[in-house]
Amino acid sequence: MIIGIPKETFPGEQRVAIVPRAMELLAKSQVEFLIETSAGLAAGFHDAEYEAKGARITGSRAELFQAAELILQVRLLGANPDAGRADLDLLKPHHALIGFSEPLTALQESADLAARGVTSFSMELMPRITRAQSMDALSSMATIAGYKAVLLGAASLPRMFPMLTTAAGTVAPAKVFVLGAGVAGLQAIATAKRLGAVVTAYDVRPAVKEQVESLGARFVMLDVDSAAAEDKGGYAKALGEEFYRRQRKLLTEVVRQQDVVITTAAVPGKKAPVLITREMVGGMTPGSVIVDLAAERGGNCEATRPGETIVENEVLIMGPLNLPSMIPYHASQMYGRNVASFVKHLVKDGKLEVNLDDEITRETLITRGGEVVHPRVRELLGASSPR
Repeated sequence: MIIGIPKETFPGEQRVAIVPRAMELLAKSQVEFLIETSAGLAAGFHDAEYEAKGARITGSRAELFQAAELILQVRLLGANPDAGRADLDLLKPHHALIGFSEPLTALQESADLAARGVTSFSMELMPRITRAQSMDALSSMATIAGYKAVLLGAASLPRMFPMLTTAAGTVAPAKVFVLGAGVAGLQAIATAKRLGAVVTAYDVRPAVKEQVESLGARFVMLDVDSAAAEDKGGYAKALGEEFYRRQRKLLTEVVRQQDVVITTAAVPGKKAPVLITREMVGGMTPGSVIVDLAAERGGNCEATRPGETIVENEVLIMGPLNLPSMIPYHASQMYGRNVASFVKHLVKDGKLEVNLDDEITRETLITRGGEVVHPRVRELLGASSPR
Protein backbone atom coordinates (compact mmCIF):
# COMPACT_ATOMS: atom_id res chain seq x y z
CA MET A 1 0.00 0.00 0.00
CA ILE A 2 1.18 3.51 -0.83
CA ILE A 3 0.45 6.18 1.77
CA GLY A 4 0.39 9.75 0.50
CA ILE A 5 1.20 12.83 2.59
CA PRO A 6 0.15 16.00 0.74
CA LYS A 7 1.12 19.49 1.82
CA GLU A 8 -1.56 21.18 3.93
CA THR A 9 -3.46 23.93 2.09
CA PHE A 10 -5.50 25.52 4.90
CA PRO A 11 -4.32 29.16 5.34
CA GLY A 12 -1.71 29.37 8.09
CA GLU A 13 -1.63 25.61 8.72
CA GLN A 14 1.98 24.64 9.43
CA ARG A 15 1.52 21.09 10.67
CA VAL A 16 2.15 17.97 8.62
CA ALA A 17 0.26 14.68 8.92
CA ILE A 18 3.25 12.49 9.64
CA VAL A 19 6.88 13.09 10.59
CA PRO A 20 9.85 10.93 9.59
CA ARG A 21 10.21 9.25 12.97
CA ALA A 22 6.51 8.29 13.12
CA MET A 23 6.96 6.37 9.88
CA GLU A 24 9.00 3.84 11.83
CA LEU A 25 5.82 2.66 13.58
CA LEU A 26 4.63 1.31 10.23
CA ALA A 27 7.89 -0.38 9.21
CA LYS A 28 6.29 -3.84 9.40
CA SER A 29 2.94 -2.88 7.86
CA GLN A 30 4.01 -3.35 4.24
CA VAL A 31 3.44 0.26 3.27
CA GLU A 32 5.37 2.84 1.25
CA PHE A 33 5.30 6.60 1.70
CA LEU A 34 4.94 9.25 -0.99
CA ILE A 35 5.48 12.79 0.30
CA GLU A 36 4.62 16.00 -1.54
CA THR A 37 7.65 18.29 -1.80
CA SER A 38 8.03 20.54 1.27
CA ALA A 39 5.02 18.98 3.00
CA GLY A 40 6.82 19.05 6.35
CA LEU A 41 9.01 22.11 5.83
CA ALA A 42 6.82 24.58 7.76
CA ALA A 43 6.92 22.21 10.75
CA GLY A 44 10.70 21.84 10.56
CA PHE A 45 10.94 18.52 8.69
CA HIS A 46 12.90 18.51 5.43
CA ASP A 47 12.36 16.26 2.42
CA ALA A 48 15.77 14.67 2.99
CA GLU A 49 14.66 13.44 6.42
CA TYR A 50 11.70 11.64 4.86
CA GLU A 51 13.91 10.18 2.13
CA ALA A 52 16.30 8.91 4.80
CA LYS A 53 13.39 6.88 6.20
CA GLY A 54 12.62 5.38 2.78
CA ALA A 55 9.94 7.77 1.51
CA ARG A 56 9.70 9.03 -2.06
CA ILE A 57 9.24 12.73 -2.76
CA THR A 58 7.03 14.08 -5.51
CA GLY A 59 6.57 17.61 -6.73
CA SER A 60 3.18 16.82 -8.22
CA ARG A 61 0.10 16.79 -5.99
CA ALA A 62 -1.88 15.08 -8.75
CA GLU A 63 0.75 12.33 -8.97
CA LEU A 64 0.56 11.80 -5.22
CA PHE A 65 -3.22 11.37 -5.26
CA GLN A 66 -3.05 9.12 -8.31
CA ALA A 67 -0.45 6.80 -6.78
CA ALA A 68 -1.58 6.69 -3.16
CA GLU A 69 -4.34 4.52 -1.75
CA LEU A 70 -4.37 6.02 1.74
CA ILE A 71 -4.10 9.81 2.16
CA LEU A 72 -3.07 11.23 5.54
CA GLN A 73 -3.79 14.89 6.26
CA VAL A 74 -4.10 17.19 9.21
CA ARG A 75 -7.21 18.77 7.68
CA LEU A 76 -9.57 16.90 5.38
CA LEU A 77 -12.20 18.78 3.39
CA GLY A 78 -14.50 19.39 6.37
CA ALA A 79 -11.74 21.20 8.27
CA ASN A 80 -10.53 22.94 5.11
CA PRO A 81 -13.77 23.74 3.25
CA ASP A 82 -12.41 26.36 0.87
CA ALA A 83 -8.91 25.38 -0.23
CA GLY A 84 -9.69 21.68 0.28
CA ARG A 85 -12.19 21.70 -2.61
CA ALA A 86 -9.30 21.81 -5.06
CA ASP A 87 -8.53 18.19 -4.14
CA LEU A 88 -12.04 16.83 -4.72
CA ASP A 89 -11.43 16.07 -8.41
CA LEU A 90 -8.28 14.14 -7.44
CA LEU A 91 -10.22 11.76 -5.19
CA LYS A 92 -11.33 8.37 -6.52
CA PRO A 93 -13.38 5.54 -4.98
CA HIS A 94 -10.23 3.55 -4.16
CA HIS A 95 -8.97 6.30 -1.83
CA ALA A 96 -9.11 6.22 1.96
CA LEU A 97 -8.60 9.42 3.93
CA ILE A 98 -7.61 10.06 7.55
CA GLY A 99 -7.56 13.45 9.26
CA PHE A 100 -9.51 16.06 11.16
CA SER A 101 -12.77 16.68 9.29
CA GLU A 102 -15.25 18.49 11.59
CA PRO A 103 -17.86 15.83 10.75
CA LEU A 104 -20.54 17.03 13.18
CA THR A 105 -20.65 20.52 11.67
CA ALA A 106 -19.20 20.21 8.15
CA LEU A 107 -22.16 18.17 6.93
CA GLN A 108 -22.06 19.22 3.28
CA GLU A 109 -18.35 18.44 3.09
CA SER A 110 -18.99 14.94 4.47
CA ALA A 111 -21.67 14.46 1.81
CA ASP A 112 -19.26 15.70 -0.87
CA LEU A 113 -16.63 13.16 0.16
CA ALA A 114 -19.27 10.43 0.10
CA ALA A 115 -20.22 11.48 -3.42
CA ARG A 116 -16.64 10.83 -4.54
CA GLY A 117 -16.94 7.27 -3.22
CA VAL A 118 -14.00 7.57 -0.82
CA THR A 119 -13.60 5.95 2.58
CA SER A 120 -12.88 8.59 5.21
CA PHE A 121 -12.03 8.49 8.91
CA SER A 122 -12.27 11.43 11.31
CA MET A 123 -9.67 11.79 14.04
CA GLU A 124 -12.08 13.95 16.08
CA LEU A 125 -14.34 10.98 16.78
CA MET A 126 -11.67 8.69 18.20
CA PRO A 127 -13.34 6.99 21.19
CA ARG A 128 -11.76 7.71 24.55
CA ILE A 129 -11.03 4.13 25.50
CA THR A 130 -7.80 2.57 26.67
CA ARG A 131 -7.04 0.89 23.34
CA ALA A 132 -7.31 4.19 21.50
CA GLN A 133 -5.18 6.37 23.78
CA SER A 134 -2.22 6.31 21.41
CA MET A 135 -4.52 7.54 18.62
CA ASP A 136 -6.20 10.36 20.53
CA ALA A 137 -5.17 13.33 18.41
CA LEU A 138 -7.68 15.69 20.01
CA SER A 139 -5.98 15.25 23.37
CA SER A 140 -2.56 15.72 21.79
CA MET A 141 -3.58 19.00 20.19
CA ALA A 142 -5.38 20.13 23.35
CA THR A 143 -2.17 19.63 25.32
CA ILE A 144 -0.36 22.03 22.99
CA ALA A 145 -3.22 24.54 23.01
CA GLY A 146 -3.33 24.63 26.81
CA TYR A 147 0.40 25.24 27.01
CA LYS A 148 0.40 27.96 24.35
CA ALA A 149 -2.62 29.72 25.85
CA VAL A 150 -0.73 30.36 29.08
CA LEU A 151 2.25 31.74 27.19
CA LEU A 152 -0.02 34.10 25.27
CA GLY A 153 -1.64 35.25 28.49
CA ALA A 154 1.70 35.73 30.24
CA ALA A 155 3.14 37.70 27.32
CA SER A 156 0.10 40.00 27.21
CA LEU A 157 -0.33 40.61 30.95
CA PRO A 158 1.32 43.87 32.09
CA ARG A 159 2.84 42.11 35.08
CA MET A 160 4.95 39.03 35.79
CA PHE A 161 3.57 35.63 36.79
CA PRO A 162 5.91 34.64 39.67
CA MET A 163 6.31 36.17 43.10
CA LEU A 164 9.67 37.88 43.37
CA THR A 165 11.42 39.41 46.36
CA THR A 166 13.73 42.18 45.18
CA ALA A 167 15.55 45.22 46.54
CA ALA A 168 12.64 47.24 45.20
CA GLY A 169 10.15 45.21 47.23
CA THR A 170 8.08 42.08 46.81
CA VAL A 171 6.24 41.41 43.58
CA ALA A 172 2.97 39.55 44.17
CA PRO A 173 2.27 36.55 41.92
CA ALA A 174 -0.30 36.74 39.17
CA LYS A 175 -3.64 35.02 39.65
CA VAL A 176 -4.71 32.64 36.88
CA PHE A 177 -8.13 31.03 36.60
CA VAL A 178 -8.67 28.08 34.24
CA LEU A 179 -12.25 27.35 33.22
CA GLY A 180 -12.49 23.72 32.19
CA ALA A 181 -10.14 21.00 33.45
CA GLY A 182 -10.00 18.74 30.42
CA VAL A 183 -6.72 18.02 28.67
CA ALA A 184 -6.17 21.64 27.59
CA GLY A 185 -7.18 22.98 30.98
CA LEU A 186 -4.92 20.64 32.92
CA GLN A 187 -1.98 21.54 30.72
CA ALA A 188 -2.76 25.24 31.19
CA ILE A 189 -2.82 24.73 34.96
CA ALA A 190 0.52 22.93 34.94
CA THR A 191 2.15 25.57 32.72
CA ALA A 192 0.83 28.51 34.77
CA LYS A 193 2.06 26.86 37.98
CA ARG A 194 5.52 26.34 36.47
CA LEU A 195 5.61 30.04 35.62
CA GLY A 196 4.87 30.86 39.26
CA ALA A 197 1.24 31.97 39.16
CA VAL A 198 -1.38 31.26 41.82
CA VAL A 199 -3.82 29.04 39.94
CA THR A 200 -7.46 28.17 40.53
CA ALA A 201 -9.67 26.10 38.26
CA TYR A 202 -13.26 25.07 37.75
CA ASP A 203 -14.96 22.27 35.86
CA VAL A 204 -18.55 21.05 35.76
CA ARG A 205 -17.26 17.59 36.61
CA PRO A 206 -16.40 17.43 40.33
CA ALA A 207 -14.48 14.22 39.64
CA VAL A 208 -11.56 16.21 38.20
CA LYS A 209 -10.99 18.04 41.51
CA GLU A 210 -8.27 15.57 42.47
CA GLN A 211 -6.45 16.06 39.15
CA VAL A 212 -6.56 19.85 39.51
CA GLU A 213 -5.23 19.72 43.06
CA SER A 214 -2.49 17.26 42.10
CA LEU A 215 -1.08 20.01 39.86
CA GLY A 216 -0.98 22.48 42.73
CA ALA A 217 -4.09 24.47 41.84
CA ARG A 218 -7.17 25.17 43.94
CA PHE A 219 -10.45 23.73 42.69
CA VAL A 220 -13.45 26.05 42.86
CA MET A 221 -16.63 24.33 44.03
CA LEU A 222 -19.93 25.83 42.85
CA ASP A 223 -23.37 24.95 44.14
CA VAL A 224 -24.73 23.73 40.80
CA ASP A 225 -26.03 20.36 39.66
CA SER A 226 -23.48 19.11 37.13
CA ALA A 227 -24.72 15.55 36.81
CA ALA A 228 -24.38 13.97 33.37
CA ALA A 229 -21.88 16.59 32.18
CA GLU A 230 -19.93 13.95 30.25
CA ASP A 231 -21.13 11.55 27.56
CA LYS A 232 -20.25 7.87 27.35
CA GLY A 233 -17.38 8.64 24.99
CA GLY A 234 -15.66 10.85 27.55
CA TYR A 235 -16.51 14.16 25.84
CA ALA A 236 -18.33 17.11 27.39
CA LYS A 237 -22.09 17.38 26.91
CA ALA A 238 -24.13 20.54 26.45
CA LEU A 239 -26.11 21.43 29.56
CA GLY A 240 -29.26 23.52 29.78
CA GLU A 241 -29.26 27.32 29.61
CA GLU A 242 -30.57 27.52 33.18
CA PHE A 243 -27.49 25.62 34.34
CA TYR A 244 -25.16 28.01 32.51
CA ARG A 245 -27.07 31.06 33.84
CA ARG A 246 -26.63 29.94 37.45
CA GLN A 247 -23.03 28.96 36.78
CA ARG A 248 -22.21 32.43 35.40
CA LYS A 249 -23.76 34.07 38.44
CA LEU A 250 -21.60 32.01 40.81
CA LEU A 251 -18.46 32.53 38.73
CA THR A 252 -18.75 36.32 38.62
CA GLU A 253 -16.91 36.92 41.89
CA VAL A 254 -14.22 34.35 41.08
CA VAL A 255 -13.49 35.91 37.68
CA ARG A 256 -13.38 39.43 39.14
CA GLN A 257 -10.34 38.51 41.26
CA GLN A 258 -8.22 37.13 38.41
CA ASP A 259 -5.38 38.58 36.34
CA VAL A 260 -5.61 35.95 33.60
CA VAL A 261 -8.61 33.78 32.72
CA ILE A 262 -8.20 30.87 30.32
CA THR A 263 -11.40 29.26 29.07
CA THR A 264 -11.42 25.80 27.50
CA ALA A 265 -15.05 24.61 27.56
CA ALA A 266 -16.14 23.08 24.26
CA VAL A 267 -18.80 20.55 23.28
CA PRO A 268 -18.15 18.53 20.07
CA GLY A 269 -20.36 19.65 17.21
CA LYS A 270 -22.02 22.47 19.16
CA LYS A 271 -21.49 26.15 19.87
CA ALA A 272 -19.33 26.72 22.93
CA PRO A 273 -21.26 27.68 26.07
CA VAL A 274 -20.97 31.31 27.18
CA LEU A 275 -19.35 31.26 30.61
CA ILE A 276 -18.13 34.85 30.85
CA THR A 277 -20.56 37.67 30.07
CA ARG A 278 -19.70 41.22 29.11
CA GLU A 279 -20.89 42.24 32.56
CA MET A 280 -18.34 39.87 34.11
CA VAL A 281 -15.60 41.31 31.90
CA GLY A 282 -16.55 44.79 33.12
CA GLY A 283 -15.91 43.69 36.70
CA MET A 284 -12.33 42.58 36.03
CA THR A 285 -9.27 44.67 36.89
CA PRO A 286 -8.01 46.88 34.05
CA GLY A 287 -5.12 45.15 32.28
CA SER A 288 -6.50 41.65 32.92
CA VAL A 289 -6.37 39.09 30.12
CA ILE A 290 -8.84 36.49 28.86
CA VAL A 291 -7.55 33.77 26.52
CA ASP A 292 -10.53 32.00 24.98
CA LEU A 293 -9.57 28.56 23.67
CA ALA A 294 -13.15 27.96 22.57
CA ALA A 295 -12.99 30.82 20.05
CA GLU A 296 -13.28 28.44 17.10
CA ARG A 297 -16.68 27.37 18.49
CA GLY A 298 -17.89 30.90 19.09
CA GLY A 299 -16.10 31.45 22.40
CA ASN A 300 -16.75 30.99 26.10
CA CYS A 301 -16.59 34.76 26.56
CA GLU A 302 -19.52 36.77 25.23
CA ALA A 303 -17.13 39.44 23.89
CA THR A 304 -14.74 37.09 22.09
CA ARG A 305 -14.14 37.69 18.42
CA PRO A 306 -12.69 34.52 16.86
CA GLY A 307 -9.25 35.14 15.40
CA GLU A 308 -8.95 38.61 16.94
CA THR A 309 -7.49 40.26 20.03
CA ILE A 310 -9.64 43.09 21.34
CA VAL A 311 -9.86 45.35 24.38
CA GLU A 312 -13.18 45.73 26.17
CA ASN A 313 -13.53 47.66 29.43
CA GLU A 314 -9.70 47.75 29.59
CA VAL A 315 -9.56 43.93 29.56
CA LEU A 316 -7.61 42.21 26.77
CA ILE A 317 -9.68 39.41 25.19
CA MET A 318 -7.86 36.98 22.91
CA GLY A 319 -9.68 34.61 20.55
CA PRO A 320 -6.82 32.59 19.03
CA LEU A 321 -7.48 30.04 16.30
CA ASN A 322 -5.49 26.90 15.53
CA LEU A 323 -3.06 27.22 18.43
CA PRO A 324 -1.37 23.85 17.75
CA SER A 325 -0.16 25.22 14.41
CA MET A 326 1.78 27.88 16.34
CA ILE A 327 4.02 25.08 17.67
CA PRO A 328 4.12 23.01 14.47
CA TYR A 329 7.18 20.87 15.21
CA HIS A 330 5.84 19.15 18.31
CA ALA A 331 2.22 19.35 17.16
CA SER A 332 3.18 17.42 14.02
CA GLN A 333 5.29 15.02 16.04
CA MET A 334 2.38 14.19 18.34
CA TYR A 335 -0.28 14.13 15.62
CA GLY A 336 1.95 12.03 13.36
CA ARG A 337 2.34 9.42 16.06
CA ASN A 338 -1.42 9.38 16.69
CA VAL A 339 -2.12 8.91 12.97
CA ALA A 340 0.57 6.25 12.54
CA SER A 341 -0.90 4.28 15.46
CA PHE A 342 -4.34 4.52 13.83
CA VAL A 343 -3.00 3.38 10.46
CA LYS A 344 -1.28 0.45 12.18
CA HIS A 345 -4.67 -0.45 13.64
CA LEU A 346 -6.40 -0.30 10.25
CA VAL A 347 -3.80 -1.75 7.88
CA LYS A 348 -3.01 -5.46 7.93
CA ASP A 349 -0.48 -6.98 5.52
CA GLY A 350 -0.48 -3.86 3.38
CA LYS A 351 -4.28 -3.69 3.03
CA LEU A 352 -6.91 -1.53 4.66
CA GLU A 353 -9.30 -3.57 6.79
CA VAL A 354 -12.57 -1.88 7.75
CA ASN A 355 -13.84 -4.02 10.60
CA LEU A 356 -17.13 -2.54 11.80
CA ASP A 357 -17.15 -4.85 14.81
CA ASP A 358 -14.22 -2.85 16.17
CA GLU A 359 -15.26 0.24 18.16
CA ILE A 360 -12.28 2.35 17.06
CA THR A 361 -12.95 1.73 13.38
CA ARG A 362 -16.72 2.01 13.65
CA GLU A 363 -16.75 5.28 15.62
CA THR A 364 -14.29 7.09 13.32
CA LEU A 365 -15.61 5.92 9.94
CA ILE A 366 -17.55 8.74 8.24
CA THR A 367 -17.97 7.77 4.58
CA ARG A 368 -17.75 4.52 2.67
CA GLY A 369 -19.19 3.07 -0.53
CA GLY A 370 -20.65 6.36 -1.71
CA GLU A 371 -22.56 7.04 1.51
CA VAL A 372 -22.19 8.83 4.81
CA VAL A 373 -22.21 5.85 7.17
CA HIS A 374 -21.60 7.37 10.60
CA PRO A 375 -24.97 7.32 12.45
CA ARG A 376 -24.59 10.72 14.13
CA VAL A 377 -23.51 12.44 10.93
CA ARG A 378 -26.31 10.74 8.96
CA GLU A 379 -28.83 11.91 11.54
CA LEU A 380 -27.54 15.49 11.37
CA LEU A 381 -27.59 15.43 7.58
CA GLY A 382 -31.19 14.28 7.63
CA ALA A 383 -32.14 16.98 10.08
CA SER A 384 -30.51 19.66 7.92
CA SER A 385 -32.06 18.48 4.67
CA PRO A 386 -34.97 20.54 3.31
CA ARG A 387 -38.35 18.89 3.84
